[in-house]
Amino acid sequence: MSTSANGNGAGHGSLAATRPTEVSKLDRVVIRFAGDSGDGMQLTGDRFTSEAAAFGNDLSTMPNFPAEIRAPQGTIPGVSSFQVHFADYDILTPGDRPDVLVAMNPAALKANLADVPHGGTIILNTDDFIKRNLVKVGYASDPLEDDTLEAYQVHRVAMSTLTQGALADTGLGKKDAERCKNMFALGLLSWMYHRPTEGTERFLREKFAKKPDIAEANILAFRAGWNYGETTESFATTFQVAPAKLTQGTYRQITGNTALAYGLVAAGQRSGLQILLGTYPITPASDILHELSKHKNFGIITFQAEDEIAGIGAALGASYGGALGVTSTSGPGVALKSEAVGLGVMVELPLVVIDVQRGGPSTGLPTKTEQADLLQAMFGRNGESPVPIVAPLSPADCFDAAVEATRIALKYRTPVLLLSDGAIANGSEPWLIPDVGSLPDLRVEFATEPNAENDSGEFWPYVRDPETLARAWAIPGTPGLQHRIGGLEKADKTGHISYDPDNHDKMVRLRQAKIDGIDVPDLVVDDPSGGKARVLALGWGSSFGPIGAACRRVRKLGLPIAQAHLRHLNPLPANLGDILRSYDKVVVPEMNLGQLSLLLRAKYLVDVHSHTKVAGMAFKAEELQNLFSEIITGVTTEAAK
Repeated sequence: MSTSANGNGAGHGSLAATRPTEVSKLDRVVIRFAGDSGDGMQLTGDRFTSEAAAFGNDLSTMPNFPAEIRAPQGTIPGVSSFQVHFADYDILTPGDRPDVLVAMNPAALKANLADVPHGGTIILNTDDFIKRNLVKVGYASDPLEDDTLEAYQVHRVAMSTLTQGALADTGLGKKDAERCKNMFALGLLSWMYHRPTEGTERFLREKFAKKPDIAEANILAFRAGWNYGETTESFATTFQVAPAKLTQGTYRQITGNTALAYGLVAAGQRSGLQILLGTYPITPASDILHELSKHKNFGIITFQAEDEIAGIGAALGASYGGALGVTSTSGPGVALKSEAVGLGVMVELPLVVIDVQRGGPSTGLPTKTEQADLLQAMFGRNGESPVPIVAPLSPADCFDAAVEATRIALKYRTPVLLLSDGAIANGSEPWLIPDVGSLPDLRVEFATEPNAENDSGEFWPYVRDPETLARAWAIPGTPGLQHRIGGLEKADKTGHISYDPDNHDKMVRLRQAKIDGIDVPDLVVDDPSGGKARVLALGWGSSFGPIGAACRRVRKLGLPIAQAHLRHLNPLPANLGDILRSYDKVVVPEMNLGQLSLLLRAKYLVDVHSHTKVAGMAFKAEELQNLFSEIITGVTTEAAK
């Protein structure tokens, strides 16, 4: 859904308010929808998010999927949730804790209650709070009847019963009617927060175009939820969150995986090259394949291979043939692709390898996030096999990161590792749709004749550009440009197979120098204190949001702190060493056991404070706020001595 910044599109169609209610104006709200994996919580959250985006709020989302595909119904392992944070100002995270929890069953309540702050609002589907369901999740007594929820504002709503009543005349069976209860919940929350409704009704008609009876049933349930809020005495207050004042332009809500796909499409258009995605489905990267498969009209070819190795082999073959090869995967797939990435380094062909990181090792936590593949991306190949590494910092930034990874791959003739992660891939936020003309020109010049410096008349594939050290790229079949490339070491310039020790030493150093010489922008430090900060918070990847939100909180407390974020992890920005040495303390929060910290200590001989988390969940701004405050206080105290 697209919207212009500062435009609200706030009409409510036929669902106009009639009962007087108190209206409370808020600057931000965090809502979490939670229920069984079959309750449609992802769809419910996504629709609420779309309407918040259409209204003009800034927003950030955090879907949380069950780890088990078919967990027993009504159990904690089967709980699915969707959290949305929307505000009238620019926000950086999906929120630490939900202000409002919508729980469709006892399992959803038990799995999420600890995250709700005291005084928070809980809306419960009371129809599911029966003895059998309570026993499944270990409730000895009914939390609706004991003191479990006394610290919260609780609204008890018989959603299943009310939904079935609203659909009584549709002819749907009880089971099918009850499936619409998520739309009842969406209607109720839409009423509470003055969200637009036309878009949701239009979406439902389009989604179920081939089943109009199901579409109308969902719309009736949605309206019933709205009308319940309007007529019941249980909700005396509604809430308004004004549109955010964002940079002028046209926005759409976008997930990280979709943004990566769009970035690749744009890169294909700006380079004039056909793109082939050779891949094997793997959580949480599969949506890149799904999205790119829709864009054949832009010269995109998608190939679902039989395994990870075949996927990258096809992508590398496409680059050999003059296209741009791309492959997408997660950490376990990167391990399988490592030999082919090394082949890409040896043959020096452009290749984009997208790693949407998840918890590991091995199969690990497919539906949870982590940042633990950095060292694998840096060193996870045999021999000296350097590759550039680019990491987006947010869902919307994935578009630019994909374009940048493509730029490097094409300009320097090298595989590039793009490190996204589950939090970015599945999360969403508003994306300012760019002017295509403002994107970099990615066109390449293929070799069309033998090298000018070669008197033999042969084409030498490893003659290098003196500025970039990239070799010439010759499309197979070009007359007179027969050449040899492959996985065996090649002689400098000629490309003939060589076992000469001095030549191998030279080629290894040339390949390393090519990566070291990649042009990356200097690191920019955000320090509103005007240089007074003695502590620097440094991050990479999806830690950007929590670190930024924590820095904002710390500054509001009157404590100076600087923040910087790395998009290019290999090579690192040229000014990074000077920046690190200019602070008394550098704090590096990572969702791993300190991989970036290890690299920084080794390269710059600067001690850093490594703060790590490997819980499968992103950092909370609150925990980093406490960490930063403690470190700043300690540095200040030490300086005073």
